[in-house]
This record gives sequence, C-alpha cells and structure tokens, in this order.
Amino acid sequence: MDALEKDAQKLQLLSPSVCVEVGSGSGVVSAFLASIVGPSALYICTDVNPEAAQCTKETASCNRVSLQPVVTDLVGSRGIEAAWAGGKRGREVTDRFLPLVSQLLSADGLFYLIAVAENDPEEIIRSLGNYGLTGESCLSTRARNERLSVLRFHRKGT
Repeated sequence: MDALEKDAQKLQLLSPSVCVEVGSGSGVVSAFLASIVGPSALYICTDVNPEAAQCTKETASCNRVSLQPVVTDLVGSRGIEAAWAGGKRGREVTDRFLPLVSQLLSADGLFYLIAVAENDPEEIIRSLGNYGLTGESCLSTRARNERLSVLRFHRKGT
C-alpha cells in the first residue's frame, strides 16, 4: 500500500478503467487503491479461496468502496500452495501468470508485484523485459524475517 500511496498522483492521472488484483486475500490493497483512484474504475479482486472473496466483500463494505470479488484460478494451480506462499519454490503460481501480464496490461497501465528476496526480484524484472515491459523496484522493506520488494512495471517506451 505504501507503493500505491507513493504513486497516488500518477495513478489518479492515469484514471484507470479496470484494476485487477490477483490473490486479493482480504481485499485491503484493492480497497486502498479504490480510495486513491475513485469509483470510476471497476475493481476485480481474484482469489482461489472463497473465504478470501468473502473477506474482500466485507473489506469493501467497511471502506465504502465497490470491489468485485471473483473466486477463480487464473493460472491452473492446484493444492494449498496456490493459496499460500505463491506455490512451490515461492514462484510456481507467479511464473505461470507473468507471461500473461503484457497481454493484459493496457498501453499506459501499471503492474505492481510484491516479491520476497527468495523470489529473485531482479530475475522477474529481466523476465518481464522479454515481454516488452520495463520494471523497477519502487519500494523495499523488511517484514519480520522477509525482505519485500514492490516491483512496478509498464510498457517499454511509455
């Protein structure tokens, strides 16, 4: 959320029409984004866990924003690893999704990804570069014993 707050003015100027969160969990990130961007966008919050979708619905209600929770498996993952820790080796689910980002991202859209050090954020940036996206670590922090990075991507040349 700190990265979104840091980019608030940029996000407001972009005036997105659709915002998608993959693995929304509680929905707090999308609710925060909705408080920045406003009600003109459609906020789709996906998760494999029906309880997470219900939690997203409650978060939206508590924050007086409109979020659309969807229970779906966008990348064909199975088992508990799909709902926890990003799958085996920390990137199983993410690595299935990353090739789709360049197809889904609008011409002036932004894609944010939270990665832990074991996910190899620099390799993720290089990998998405092969799909026509430019990326950078826009925020890094430590949460207990994990080093977190927020990666931000956009189309090359935009």
